[in-house]
Amino acid sequence: MRDVQSELDKRNISIDRVGISGISYPITVLDKDRGTQETVANVVMAVALPHEYRGTHMSRFVEALEEFRGKISPHDLEDLANQLLIKLEAFKAEVIFRFPYFIRKSAPISKRESWSRYDVTFKAEKTRSKFDFVTEVIVAIQTLCPCSKEISNSGAHNQRAYVRLAVRMKDFVWIEELITIVENCASAPTFSLLKREDEKFITEYAYNNPRFVEDVVREIVARLETDKRISWVRVLVSSSESIHNHDAFAEVERAYN
Repeated sequence: MRDVQSELDKRNISIDRVGISGISYPITVLDKDRGTQETVANVVMAVALPHEYRGTHMSRFVEALEEFRGKISPHDLEDLANQLLIKLEAFKAEVIFRFPYFIRKSAPISKRESWSRYDVTFKAEKTRSKFDFVTEVIVAIQTLCPCSKEISNSGAHNQRAYVRLAVRMKDFVWIEELITIVENCASAPTFSLLKREDEKFITEYAYNNPRFVEDVVREIVARLETDKRISWVRVLVSSSESIHNHDAFAEVERAYN
């Protein structure tokens, strides 16, 4: 059969990224407490297309994905990206997995357990000489405004905020470790299940631990800069303000030797 994709293209324009997106795929990821966790990822796979090729072979992306049977780790993604380089005769490949990750959390006083969801992204880029891997977690937290607390006779405005923490690693770091660091830098963590005694505790805990978005982002960076396993970090904290009709955000990006 005629291979149309491999036909010569004479327009002399290379394409930075071409591939497939929006494919849902069952995966198995490493879980610190349970060994592994099964979830479903939204997958993007792409390659850089040389100017001489008219098109890429879309089916080969899924073929490469099928070979890994959903096992996802930094090592697996490097192998997958390398397979794309080979199968598609490309000089650069990109693989992105976005998936929900669940952790059992105990309420602070009642100790009632429930599942909490976190959104995780694995992004891998591979050339013939270099591999790059970034892990990102999105964590919902609570922030309580230090200014509001200072100027009010009683109470202070508080709200849910979201932290996007992305890291490059020299050595393996658990997803759970990144989430714990974020939650420890907040006014208070969030929970799926809280009884009245838990709600009282968390409300008072946040009140005694006020944080601007600037405070949260600095605290996270300060804790990660001493971790020798981390080579790069980007932190974005976005607060859905409860008394303003806008959001507040702060962002820091740092590379470490």
